Amino acid sequence: MTFFEKLENQVCTKQSYLCVGLDPVWEKIPQHLPRTQEGLLEFLLMIVEKTKAHAAVFKPNFAYFEVLGVSGMEVLQELIRKIPPEIPVIGDAKRGDVGHSAKMYAKSVFETFGCDAVTVTPYQGQDALQPFFDFPDRGVFVLCLTSNPGAADFQLPDLHLQVAKKVKEWNVEGNAGLVVGATRPEYIAEVRKSCGQMPFLIPGVGAQGGDLEKTLIAAEDGSKIPYLINASRSILYAASEEDYAKQAGNAAKNLRDQINSCRSNL
Repeated sequence: MTFFEKLENQVCTKQSYLCVGLDPVWEKIPQHLPRTQEGLLEFLLMIVEKTKAHAAVFKPNFAYFEVLGVSGMEVLQELIRKIPPEIPVIGDAKRGDVGHSAKMYAKSVFETFGCDAVTVTPYQGQDALQPFFDFPDRGVFVLCLTSNPGAADFQLPDLHLQVAKKVKEWNVEGNAGLVVGATRPEYIAEVRKSCGQMPFLIPGVGAQGGDLEKTLIAAEDGSKIPYLINASRSILYAASEEDYAKQAGNAAKNLRDQINSCRSNL
């Protein structure tokens, strides 16, 4: 089953467009958990357990595991292995390098770690992204309009539109998507016009304060999966006591319901 087939099953079954980001930071993890590999894995698996009824997809960010060295990467592999197989996993790795290196990055994310999809950077062009597209059963989300303040340095006023048009051309296997930040909803409609029907992975709604309703209106394309709304910190750290996982589940449910409420008003 391809990434997008798995994703469609989850979206339709759960009526959810929610992507839960898994970005662990020791300083924010409840104090009662041991500061060990086992403690970190317990924290993440409990988050998965309590949010999986509301999440269409999970998205671990590789950087938060890489910083912990070998032990962190071992936790990442075990986490991905233990996420229910019917729920797809996006490896938020933001890879981008020349072709021969890109092949290794693609094999790493898709084969070594077993992710169903990946985030990549487009700066080096088609040959750098082709090794990822060559896995037709996996998803490839290309950074297009990111949510950070410095995005304006290069992406605006029009580079983001060039990226959108190019990815539309490169989407021969139908496994591409775009990363589009909710902190700039005024530009999202332009991206949609440039790329046509293609799933958007949208960060920036939770802790970064992006406008959910404006974002959904701008990103709509009439397809079954026009977008995935990502939230990380607002769910992971919804509480810091022993009921942290329950509160994370509540936060995930509330955001899923908020997304659906906005959709019903479109």
